Amino acid sequence: MGAVHGVYLKYVGLSAISLCGYQMMVGNIGPMDPLPLAISSDRMMLATSSGSNGELLGPLLRLGTASVLGYSAVVNGAIAIMFRLRRGMSLVGKDRMEGTIPLWSYVVLFPFHLPTYAYTYFHTKYGTMKPHSKAPQSKPVKKVEKVTVPVASEVQPGWWVGGCYANRLNKNWAGVVDLTVEFPERCRSKTLRYLCLPTWDGVPCSPEQLEKAANFCIEAREEWNRLKKTGTVEGEPHILIHCAHGRGRSTTVMCAALVKMGLFATYQEALENGIQPGRPCCKLNTMMKTNLAEWQRIYIDGKKGI
Repeated sequence: MGAVHGVYLKYVGLSAISLCGYQMMVGNIGPMDPLPLAISSDRMMLATSSGSNGELLGPLLRLGTASVLGYSAVVNGAIAIMFRLRRGMSLVGKDRMEGTIPLWSYVVLFPFHLPTYAYTYFHTKYGTMKPHSKAPQSKPVKKVEKVTVPVASEVQPGWWVGGCYANRLNKNWAGVVDLTVEFPERCRSKTLRYLCLPTWDGVPCSPEQLEKAANFCIEAREEWNRLKKTGTVEGEPHILIHCAHGRGRSTTVMCAALVKMGLFATYQEALENGIQPGRPCCKLNTMMKTNLAEWQRIYIDGKKGI
């Protein structure tokens, strides 16, 4: 989902559906009678004393449902606007040092969290992709069966692109770059170094953030190798860059990291030859390509004097 254009439309849709549900509950549209503006205390006492709560229960349930739906319309509408403006990443309250999301966020922003978690869980469990093919496009391509998208993929030795469920690999990481606003970091206890750059789904890091993330990855590998010499850690350093689904935001940062590491000359080569063969579902939207091109112009080509 991360690389798809107009990801914010998902929350526009949630807001619109919630608003329609609200209008139906209050009786502005649909077959229901208009909901009374107020329920008097006399009517409540009468219903209680008579033992017949049916008359009161129906309107109260409608009122409660309408309140939830109305609130959902407002919250998801506001989220959609912030997606579009690329602002408000701190709204969810994620701790950038520990990667945790506070309880108040789940309570106050439940109309945002609940569908986001449900969609991401479903997409992670059932998402598929076509295997990478090296066959020239001029030749007829046989129909190939899609395969399940892994929670994370090693696109280059020691370099992993994945989603928010990459913790299922149960690996020890030299460094983790977390690009999610909406999910807690589940690999925090398994990583030596952690960098949180929260961005909305489909919204890439700025050129400055890309440079920061690329340098972080290189420094995390160097630190692991230093500790390896002292016997503190074992094995080769592994870097995880993840967003929600491991398709767009994480791919953008991985392109910059691989170029910065000297494995590829341009972000286009990093994408086509370094990432997509190992994770074919990885794609870049227009904003991602624009920010990567600007990053490369400033921090790579600019230092070469090109």
